[in-house]
Amino acid sequence: MSGKHRGMNMTTLSALAEPNRMNIVELLRDGPLTVGEIADRLGLRQPQASKHLKVLYDNGIVEVQAEANRRIYKLRPEPFQSLNSWVQSFQRVMEERFDNLDDYLRELQSKEKS
Repeated sequence: MSGKHRGMNMTTLSALAEPNRMNIVELLRDGPLTVGEIADRLGLRQPQASKHLKVLYDNGIVEVQAEANRRIYKLRPEPFQSLNSWVQSFQRVMEERFDNLDDYLRELQSKEKS
């Protein structure tokens, strides 16, 4: 696991740790939205929504597209793919530990029998 990989996950996780930002990401999972739509749906004031979107943008979680006088935000797949492979690395470790535990328990049982 590279340090860059881990750094990316930590900044992604810390950006998502704030409840409003997590809610924004949950909303954007269904598709792109404008700042106004995000603010309305979450009951935030537009400047608040913009501040959270800036953090998400600075951390590479969302991208923004300017259309006429509107800014449209959408999720970038990369941080989530990175988080997914990070989580899967734990699953592999846990599975190995369970396999090792099974081996250990079998060893204990055979010692008890002999």
